[in-house]
Order: sequence, then structure tokens, then C-alpha cells
Amino acid sequence: MRNIVFFGADGLRAGWGILIFFLLFAAVASLVVVVAKHFGTLPPAGHGESPLGVPPRVLFINDSISCAGVLLITWLLAKIEHRSAAAYGLGGRRKVVHCVAGLGWGLACLSLLVLLLRATGMLHFDGQLQSGLSAFRYGAIWAAGFALVALFEETFLRGYVLFTLARGLSSIYGHFIAAPRGDVLGFWTAALFLSMLFGAAHTGNAGESPLGLLSATLAGLVFCFSLWRTGSLWWAIGFHAAWDWSQSFLYGVADSGTTSAGRLFATHPVGRPFLSGGLTGPEGSILVVPVLAVVVLAIGLTLRQAPRPTPGHG
Repeated sequence: MRNIVFFGADGLRAGWGILIFFLLFAAVASLVVVVAKHFGTLPPAGHGESPLGVPPRVLFINDSISCAGVLLITWLLAKIEHRSAAAYGLGGRRKVVHCVAGLGWGLACLSLLVLLLRATGMLHFDGQLQSGLSAFRYGAIWAAGFALVALFEETFLRGYVLFTLARGLSSIYGHFIAAPRGDVLGFWTAALFLSMLFGAAHTGNAGESPLGLLSATLAGLVFCFSLWRTGSLWWAIGFHAAWDWSQSFLYGVADSGTTSAGRLFATHPVGRPFLSGGLTGPEGSILVVPVLAVVVLAIGLTLRQAPRPTPGHG
């Protein structure tokens, strides 16, 4: 009976795996709160921030623990399920190539969005805040910080959880639809649900808007598309890190309503929020939709379809 309830033909049943993942991550989240209170990096009520912006140590302390926790949980569940990290998007022989390509496209596409906003008069640059060694130091610090953010956010919902939810849904669809269509439908149903969850997770951010939440949801689906094409998360990790770094440091615009200390430029939006992004930043502008369409096109044209670990049934 124990084997029937907890295990199927493909190992640990998907529902139990996801439950264990989130229970273990709840412990990690509690640890983050304790450490953040100790070091004073817990965001205040309402996500308020100083006029100078959020300091880098907030990312380094909070996200380093979260990132290490998710990677450890993923490793533990991989051992339990007798799978490799490649099944959860962390493997592949082209990790470096995909990550570097993602970095380039992330920088290029965020720059395109900023250029569109500036060209249409909806974003104004007030002046340069950093130069010389100070600019280099802050640029390097924020690059490392956003690498942690990208690694954590991509592996959290689009690593083990996406693979396992797709596996479970594929098992259900398999009773009605023959493979491989059932596996395809299972993956994209899981991708849509988790992308909506990814978007909803931004509701607590300062200055967030409905358009900002929509863009986060769409971005989640775009990252799932890169996973579908390459079989790994590394392109998405690179893109995510470069996109956030370009927003928060290089151009100094708000990221979900939050500005960063040590940003290179001071900027402010001009005009109606649904066009300029308002307090949300460029992600709150309707112009982010065509830019994300460019990202989808880039993925489709530059990333070859790679064999993916099939979700299987269990």
C-alpha cells in the first residue's frame, strides 16, 4: 500500500514530490527571514526604500540563502528520485554557450525597451550618478547579485517544480491523449500555471501594476519556451540576470517599483503609466509586450530544438 500511495512506475509520485519541495523551501524561507532580521535586510512594510535605493547586501544575503536552499532541495529530490540535475534544467553540454547567449539577448532586449521609451519621450535621463572605479565596482557587485537572483528564480519554479508538475499532468493526460502530445500538453499546462504564479509573486513589490504583473507572467512563459527549446535553464538564467542588471544598474530605471543603490544613471518616467511604465519601471509599459515578442522570435531562430528529458508518468 505504501508503494502504491507514494510511488508509481516513474518513482515518487509528482504530488508528493512537489509537496516535499515546498515544505522544505518553507524552512529555507523561515531561515531567510531570521537572517534578514539579524542583518537588517528584511524589506520594511510596504517595501519602502531609501531615496538612494536598495543596497546590494539585500540581494546577497537574502538571495544567496534562497538560492543555496533551492539547489540543495533539488539535489536531495534528485537523489530520492534517482535522476540527474539535467532532468531539472541544470545540465546540458552547452551550459556556458546558452548562458552567455542569454546574457547578450537580455542586455540587448532591455536596451531596446529603454531606447523605445526614451525615443518616444516617456523616459528621461536626469544625469549620471557613478563614474570611474565607483561605476565599475557597483556594476560588478550588482552583476553578481543579479546572477544569484536569476539562478534562484529560474530554479525555484522552472526547475524541479516545472518538471515534476509536467510529469504529473502528462500522466493524467496520458489516459486520454497518446504520447507525445500528452507530454507536450502536460509541459505547457504546467508552464502556464507556474508562469501565472511567477507573475502573482510580484504583487507585493512596491509600485507594481497590472501591466507589470502581466509582463512578469509573459516573461515566465518566454523562459519556459527557452527551456523547451534547449532542455536547460541556462539561457533563461543568463537573460534574466542581464535584464535585471541592465534595468537596475546600467540604466537606473525601476524594477517592479524598486530602484537600486549605486545605479549608473538617475531617470524618471514621463507621461501615462501604461505607456511609460510609471513607478513600476519599463516592465509596466505596454511596450514590453512587443519586446517580449522579439525575445520569443530570438529563441525560435537562434536556439536549436534539443532532446528533452521526457516528463514520464508516475
